[in-house]
Amino acid sequence: MDLASLVVTIVVAMSIPSGITGFCFWRIQKKIEKRDKILEEKEKQKEENELLLIKLAGASLSLGEATAAAVQRIPDANCNGDMHAALEYARKIKHEHKDALFETAVHSLI
Repeated sequence: MDLASLVVTIVVAMSIPSGITGFCFWRIQKKIEKRDKILEEKEKQKEENELLLIKLAGASLSLGEATAAAVQRIPDANCNGDMHAALEYARKIKHEHKDALFETAVHSLI
């Protein structure tokens, strides 16, 4: 066996494990990318759900305010202090929630 064939044999013997290792790392990278894509989609769905919950809370609060205001205008409704207090509390919480959302948005931008 001459030196050239010995060098070729060594190079081939060394390249097989390197090729197998490279293939394994490529497969692992593809699995990680697939998992990251799935996690990113789940995070997007969570964000959409949170936004819908915020909108739902706002809509419910607006409906409650409108109902309370309408009931207060009925002369025979005999609204007690509880109705007035609940309406004030709802308005206060609505503004606090809006302020908290604005503050969070500003912190996210900065």
